[in-house]
Amino acid sequence: MKSKNNLLVQLNRLPHFTKTSVQELGGQLGLEDRTIEIYISRFLKHRDIYRLKNGLYVSAHFFDTNRSDLSYSFYLANVLRTPSYVSSWSALQYYGLATEAIRSVTSVTPKVTRKYETRAGTFAYQSIRKDLFSDFILVKGKFDFFVARPAKALFDLLYFRTKQFRGLSREAVPAFIDELRIDVDEMEKKEQERFYSLVNAYLHE
Repeated sequence: MKSKNNLLVQLNRLPHFTKTSVQELGGQLGLEDRTIEIYISRFLKHRDIYRLKNGLYVSAHFFDTNRSDLSYSFYLANVLRTPSYVSSWSALQYYGLATEAIRSVTSVTPKVTRKYETRAGTFAYQSIRKDLFSDFILVKGKFDFFVARPAKALFDLLYFRTKQFRGLSREAVPAFIDELRIDVDEMEKKEQERFYSLVNAYLHE
């Protein structure tokens, strides 16, 4: 029992962990692989840890301690599906450009579209062409994460909302943005210019 508690104490210090890292920690505590497997099952059953996907977990303690920190949710979004960056509604709200309530963390990836419903939140990933997987930055802090620049976050939102700008002309873009209640005027001028540059380049391919 003591070894089980010691293992959980170690896991409670980690922002996320894999099955391999649990085995490594368990090995340092002198536990056999079979015992570690049993402990993982018990931790999940008693909700001491949450499964994000097969082989990837967060401890309930660490998550509950940091759940109000948006950067932690964005960090988990990056970890859950790699490569990816936070974009669309989630990024626009992060920049204070949209008031749409976030029900899930929306990200962009060159991999297939996927959605994860977990106890740590809902994480949605939209697939984009590899050449459009760009214009994101690394925000460093307590939890580092990749997020689209404001211009690219808005571009990605329209890209998916209009099914790759189908039937949407350059002239109709401002009105469409207004309908979405996105405050473009709060975006820096260079980002506004960058957004329209991205739109024009895409529409004239």
